[in-house]
Amino acid sequence: MTDWGAGIEDALKDFVAVAGLAGASLFWGGSETGYLEAPRKPSSSLPQGKMAIYGFWYGGEWLKIGMAGPKSNALYAGQHYNPKSAQSTLAAPIANDLRMPGSPDFSSNAVGVRIKCKTNRVNILPDAKQGMFPLSLLEASCTFVLGRAMKKEALAALFVAILPKSG
Repeated sequence: MTDWGAGIEDALKDFVAVAGLAGASLFWGGSETGYLEAPRKPSSSLPQGKMAIYGFWYGGEWLKIGMAGPKSNALYAGQHYNPKSAQSTLAAPIANDLRMPGSPDFSSNAVGVRIKCKTNRVNILPDAKQGMFPLSLLEASCTFVLGRAMKKEALAALFVAILPKSG
C-alpha cells in the first residue's frame, strides 16, 4: 500500500468508526476502492449502481477530493481534465492561473494531459442505495481527515512548477 493509499484507508476506517458512534449503520460491504498510479488513463465511467468519492494526489498532497452521485458520470469520468467544463474541477484553477497562458506549452488540452500524467487518483465507490447524505458525509470526512482543503491559488502554483521548461 502506498502512502497516499494508506491515508485513504485510514480516512475510511475513521469514517466508519464515527458513523458507528453516531448510530448510523452504513453498509460498506458493496463498496470498492481503486488506486490509480500516475501516469494513468482517466476513469472511463461511473459503474452502474455506484456513486463516488474521488481524490487526486500529487507531490505528497491531496489536490482535490470530490464526490459524484449516481447520475454524475461526466463529473466522475472527464470533467476534471477539462478546464472549460466547470469551475469546481481540478483543471479549472490550473488553467485560470495568470501564469499559465504565458507558458509556451499551455493549452486546455495540455492541462488535462498533465493531470493524467502527474497525479494519482483514488476512486471510492459505495453503492448508490446508500444515498447522497452519507456520500456527502464521507466526502467531508475524507477532506477533514486528510487535511487538504487546498486553496485554488496554491493548486495552480503547484502545477505551474511541473510545466515543461522551454528553451
